[in-house]
Amino acid sequence: GLVRGQEVKDTGAPITIPVGRGTLGRIINVIGEPIDERGPIKATKYAPIHADPPTFAEQSTSAEVLETGIKVVDLLAPYARGGKIGLFGGAGVGKTVFIQELINNIAKAHGGFSVFTGVGERTREGNDLYREMIETGVINLEGESKVALVFGQMNEPPGARARVALTGLTIAEYFRDEEGQDVLLFVDNIFRFTQAGSEVSALLGR
Repeated sequence: GLVRGQEVKDTGAPITIPVGRGTLGRIINVIGEPIDERGPIKATKYAPIHADPPTFAEQSTSAEVLETGIKVVDLLAPYARGGKIGLFGGAGVGKTVFIQELINNIAKAHGGFSVFTGVGERTREGNDLYREMIETGVINLEGESKVALVFGQMNEPPGARARVALTGLTIAEYFRDEEGQDVLLFVDNIFRFTQAGSEVSALLGR
């Protein structure tokens, strides 16, 4: 981070991160730097994390069901394609396992990708998730993976935690808009995301 009296240079540009298939199977932070100790990300395209949302005219108006392949979900609480879903549960009830199953099924059934954004996660949680995804084949260290991981962990400043969701969103938007892929974007979790925003607000004296 920055310290008082340190010299800084204003580039006049927003935070720009690597996007595309080079991010799959990798772990990056809020400014797009790899944090998985596997070398630089092989990306040819970059995008700013602050962008205008699509207009209403560009959005689909048809209501479609996203088939997850998980029978209890598809039967009792089907997910709408393009919609938002919240998963709520206590510790150890299987939220992460459920997310892994979703990522795996979407990849196999639709050839789509997933972006997992960890906001304020414990380092242990992020490491466990990464190892489990390697074991289940969702992340392939030798070939192409089906998920990109973006982490702004609990030990990072609130500004990083408040913006890391935008980094994950930017990667997901690239796959959606430029490659026409089905994309699942996970943000874990929303409480710590809003908490980071509250901390930033307090630091600014608002």
